[in-house]
Amino acid sequence: MANSIQLMLNSLARFINTVPAMVMHILLAIIVFSFFWLLRNVFTEVILKLILKIFSKTHGHFIKKILSAFKKPLRFFFVFLGLYLAIYCFPLQLEQQLLISKLFRSILIFLITWGLYNLSDVNSILFKKLQEKANIEVDKVLASFLSKFLKVILVLIAFTIIAQEWNYDINGLIAGLGLGGLALALAAKDSLANIFGGIVIILDKPFTLGDWVSTNSVEGTVEEIGFRSTKIRTFAQALVTVPNSTLANEAITNWSKRGKRRIDFELRVTYNTPKEKLAKCITRIEEMLKQHPDIHQETILVKFDNFGENGFHIFLYFFTITTVWGEFLQVKEDV
Repeated sequence: MANSIQLMLNSLARFINTVPAMVMHILLAIIVFSFFWLLRNVFTEVILKLILKIFSKTHGHFIKKILSAFKKPLRFFFVFLGLYLAIYCFPLQLEQQLLISKLFRSILIFLITWGLYNLSDVNSILFKKLQEKANIEVDKVLASFLSKFLKVILVLIAFTIIAQEWNYDINGLIAGLGLGGLALALAAKDSLANIFGGIVIILDKPFTLGDWVSTNSVEGTVEEIGFRSTKIRTFAQALVTVPNSTLANEAITNWSKRGKRRIDFELRVTYNTPKEKLAKCITRIEEMLKQHPDIHQETILVKFDNFGENGFHIFLYFFTITTVWGEFLQVKEDV
């Protein structure tokens, strides 16, 4: 039995010796890469569960949300790690090794940035935690702007680090961008004015998404606030795109910010109505308004106003609790 095994080993050794060295390197590289490719999901789940187990007693839910942002980048990390180790199965010169190391570090920076990019999303746990710690309620438009700004900063930082990794002169690049930026600013001053107008709107918050606003040029419901323009849906269902620089320099009436909405009209009563009935009519209307659940109780005026052409005029002046157009009309109709 021992002789048979020895013969098999000798035969395998002779076969290996007959296989060219390059073929062996290729086979080994394929095996290494396939190993990491096939088990990338397993490695990812094991590492995520290990990290979650370590922090489960303190910030389990928070850590779980953070790890979900890095799940896909971590999966790709194992793919690139397998590729990196597979390449090192070949005999490489020093320059080639340095090149591959730079490339792998650049990919690593990209994957980390990818995870942070996911984490900086407006709906991520990071924004919610910051609001809880600071005890503030961030407007969804401002949160969206901060999210986009943070993503741009992350991309620029990653680009800078990768450029330095490949020995590019960042100072010269920044100086070139400065001159190019000046030329671009002169050529696109209207676009820059719109961007700054958007920043003013977001920070000053004269309106937010869903508000009913009116300006000199448009009236409707705000659907989207972007860097360059704001989209407003008119009551005729047309979508109007207004440059932010125009909105920032116009008087904006935000009807949604009202705590109540006014109703005023005159009710005519014929001249042959006796004084007692007129007084009773005024009193009963006032009592009805004071008992109405949708009428604001702060200001209710029901008064005989003047002698009209065809009868007495009773003046009604009051406010609805709702400011929504459809609900307001319903209350007005009911009264």
